[in-house]
Amino acid sequence: MAYEVNGKTIETDANGYLVDLHEWNEDVAKLIAKDEGLELTQEHWDLVHFLRDAYVNENGHQPNDREINKFLGEKWGRKISSKEAYDLFPGKPSKQAGKIAGLPESRRKGGY
Repeated sequence: MAYEVNGKTIETDANGYLVDLHEWNEDVAKLIAKDEGLELTQEHWDLVHFLRDAYVNENGHQPNDREINKFLGEKWGRKISSKEAYDLFPGKPSKQAGKIAGLPESRRKGGY
């Protein structure tokens, strides 16, 4: 599978995750999100950028659900439930948002 973005072919693995995370940009993210049935709001972008930053700047770290909820709560100034994160990314926040962020597929099973 591959995505065509701005005249460039972006390769993915069999599950639709980018082969090269350096080929990611916001246009790629929008196309992946559309393919996932999502339209990205600012709240979506907050999580996408958080996951990408953690992976790129923290030696491949992929935050779990607890870390995601904590980050979103701090960012938005209120307590965040797992339900709210799943409302944004029904395909599991760490996995679906990570895919949209152009990160490798997380093999994590649990959130806590």
